[in-house]
Amino acid sequence: MKKEFRVKRNEDFSKIIARKKSFANSCFIIYKDENQIGHGRVGISVSKKLGNAVTRNKIKRQLRMMIQECFHFDEEVDYIVIVRKNFLNHTYIENKKELEYLYKKVKRKEISK
Repeated sequence: MKKEFRVKRNEDFSKIIARKKSFANSCFIIYKDENQIGHGRVGISVSKKLGNAVTRNKIKRQLRMMIQECFHFDEEVDYIVIVRKNFLNHTYIENKKELEYLYKKVKRKEISK
């Protein structure tokens, strides 16, 4: 995932989460908000409760790969993906399916509005 497609600043994270448009399942919470940048962005949040720095960085690397394969960056939408503790109980493939399902759920809600 290219750096231009990432949400990095704390103010951006706070603004997106404050809009309270969220979708969740057992492994992830996704917050979304429209932007005016011209392309989509994704921010990743992994709590310290999930493990030490090595574990959290591994989770973020895996999640970046999942996002690169699942998400479309041509829309003007920002997403924040928060990882839940149940992520650790599943394999990479199971987690990817969970993320794909949740992303499709977000897209269906967009279309229905």
